Amino acid sequence: MGQCMKIGKRIQAVLVILAVVQISAAVCGKTGFFGRNGGEKNEPAKETAGEASYDPGQLYAQSAVLMDADSGRVLYGKEEEKIRPMASTTKIMTCILALENMEESQVAEVSERAARQPKVRLGVKNKEKYYIKDLLYALMLESYNDSAVAIAEAIGGSVPGFAEMMNEKAKGLGCEDTHFVTPNGLDGEDEGGVHATTAADLARIMRYCITESPKKEEFLEITRTKSYSFSDADKRRNFSCNNHNAFLGMMEGALTGKTGFTADAGYCYVGALRRDERTFIVALLACGWPNNKSYKWKDTRKLMEYALENYEYRNVWQELPEQEVSVKGGVDPDNGYLLDCRVSAGLKKGEVSELKVLLRKDEAVTAEKKIEKSLNAPVKKGKTVGEFFYMLNGEKIADYDIVTLEDIEKRDAEWCVDKILRRICL
Repeated sequence: MGQCMKIGKRIQAVLVILAVVQISAAVCGKTGFFGRNGGEKNEPAKETAGEASYDPGQLYAQSAVLMDADSGRVLYGKEEEKIRPMASTTKIMTCILALENMEESQVAEVSERAARQPKVRLGVKNKEKYYIKDLLYALMLESYNDSAVAIAEAIGGSVPGFAEMMNEKAKGLGCEDTHFVTPNGLDGEDEGGVHATTAADLARIMRYCITESPKKEEFLEITRTKSYSFSDADKRRNFSCNNHNAFLGMMEGALTGKTGFTADAGYCYVGALRRDERTFIVALLACGWPNNKSYKWKDTRKLMEYALENYEYRNVWQELPEQEVSVKGGVDPDNGYLLDCRVSAGLKKGEVSELKVLLRKDEAVTAEKKIEKSLNAPVKKGKTVGEFFYMLNGEKIADYDIVTLEDIEKRDAEWCVDKILRRICL
């Protein structure tokens, strides 16, 4: 009996130990201890009630982009690379090209082709003459199709010639999925393809118009004007234009924009807003069809409010500690008799000490470095030996050269003889 009791106690102890081990394993598994060595991987954290989803929500537009105008980074996209018709949003490219290439007080003579353009139109007549500057207001405020053709023919020599200029500019801006055929956005096709773009490319073009073009101020002046009056060059007919961009009065900081519509494209819009050092661009394609004219305004407001609420500038600069790189065959500047020579390295003096990046509240920037393990003597001060860079969502957003901060001589026969002679002379 006593022997049986001893065996029972032993079994009981073993069971207790096993239970403890099992509980410990469960706890360690939850804290990730087992994930590194072949155990179960940690599951991604699930969103809890009350946490931000960082999503603007459902949009009417089939394609949409929210862009940081300063960096060109796409903050939100919905089928942003899908090629679609762009309607009269085309005219932002027509306007900026005309501003960059026109001569002061240049006059455009109306052709039969320009006079035949369908509504919406100014009503120009064949052989009439207009100042291109006046036609640009008609183009951007009223979206007149005949004005676009008259401008294109005056600047590019012909509509196909101007379209070539448009496509060349688009390629230079990185718009690989954009093809222009017409200067007004009406449907068109040539040997290069159909007249179309993407929401991402359309945002890139607007970014150029308001931040990079040497004529950006003139572009903004025209597109922000509420009303404009002018006459033909011969002062025979008078015209008045009114701005139909409702977004300008919709939100504080609204900067510019252009609407568009065709039966194929649906309602389109591209606009920009600037507030508290932040500049955002929204581009929408296929944003409803009649009778849904207001959808583009609802989507624009939703994306802009999302941007203002969730994105802010933060200084992400990190100081780079002084680095050292081994120098083979080098002479230590402090002690020439040391065989182990190292050179100090760091960022160039006067390098910026601030890096402001527009970030969503949950985003973080990491600082990383790559530096040479060793160099061969001699080494000149200022030699690039590495890179100090910043990463955001897997993309490099800024980089700085790591350079040597001093000269390092080479330990060669000449150097040795010089040292010997110096010691003898002393």
